[in-house]
Amino acid sequence: MKSRNWNLLTLQIFAPVLIAAGILGFITPPSLALMSGAAPYNIFHLIFGTLGLALVLTKQYKLIVLFNIGFGALDLYQAIASFTGLFPKSLFLWKTADDILHIVLGAALVAIGVLLDRQPTAAADTAAPR
Repeated sequence: MKSRNWNLLTLQIFAPVLIAAGILGFITPPSLALMSGAAPYNIFHLIFGTLGLALVLTKQYKLIVLFNIGFGALDLYQAIASFTGLFPKSLFLWKTADDILHIVLGAALVAIGVLLDRQPTAAADTAAPR
């Protein structure tokens, strides 16, 4: 699979997950929630999920790569903010599960955006499989 497809595929999966996280955050009872259900945090997921989905529909590859890298970096920042008390900790009210997901997803999104943002050479596309 070409690198272009990996970034697009990643966002095709991730954007709806963000939207679902925002919706579930509003409807999951706090006593059953593993993650924060704070309204600003849910709205954040809905906005960025919608933006990601819009980028998928436009198929603007450079913007998709930038979204993956940018949102990944934002996820990593949220983990740091949670541990150090930086903004928006008091609004988003992160829980341990949020922190774990921010680190894992943030690192994965940055890696996919940076490492898989290389166009394969023509020789690599036509080479026989090994």
